[in-house]
Amino acid sequence: MSYPKSFDWNETINNKIESIMNNHIYKLVDLPLKIKPLDHKWIFKRKMKDDGSINKYKTRPVVKGFRQQEGVNYFDTYLYVSIITSIQTLIAIVTVNKLEMH
Repeated sequence: MSYPKSFDWNETINNKIESIMNNHIYKLVDLPLKIKPLDHKWIFKRKMKDDGSINKYKTRPVVKGFRQQEGVNYFDTYLYVSIITSIQTLIAIVTVNKLEMH
């Protein structure tokens, strides 16, 4: 990376990879013959403090899934993370409509 703060981004990428491996989110396997790996890219984001200074650097890997074929490259899909606002919205809908949630 040629960005002046590339050390911060590289450190963040390494931390993310370490976290993924430690939490067993992905498992490294040998690539089958005649199969091309899917490309990926890193999404970079700076979390800012109220005063405008950088709080922390965040990254996440994203697979370029438009080359995937169901049954060949993937069989099931999973949500990588749940967003707290989604859960809060669900609870609000249940409460307003006087439903039960299990």
